[in-house]
Amino acid sequence: MHLPNGIFMLQRVQTVYMIVAMLCIGALYLWFPSVEDAAGIAVIERSEPLVFGLIFASIALAVISILTYKKRQLQFVLNRLNIILNFVLLGVFVYRSLTLSGETLVSEKGIGVLLPIISIVFLVLANKAIKRDEDLVKSVDRLR
Repeated sequence: MHLPNGIFMLQRVQTVYMIVAMLCIGALYLWFPSVEDAAGIAVIERSEPLVFGLIFASIALAVISILTYKKRQLQFVLNRLNIILNFVLLGVFVYRSLTLSGETLVSEKGIGVLLPIISIVFLVLANKAIKRDEDLVKSVDRLR
């Protein structure tokens, strides 16, 4: 039985890193509220258009980057854009958590604020692996 070449690209370490980064951001939207107040009520709603748009764009960039496994330079650029998007998302979370009204109640920051950082780490690792692959291909081309 012959399988398409794309299925075998899951064995590349950068693809695994990108999938983990995508799952972190997906988990951010699905399971974890980003900021809760003392009563456990989500202060930053998941339905906010800005947060939803940033999360959706980050997941979409990760999927597109995974699917363009034959174009390493494009993957590298898409991952860089995704890193910038995750920094913007992190900035939105930090800004919103610092400007909450009624700070007499101690606001509890959930794991949702950390997930963009984890995603950034995995995207950086993916870019390092892509760079290593690109350097390997260039060194083989020099030997020809």
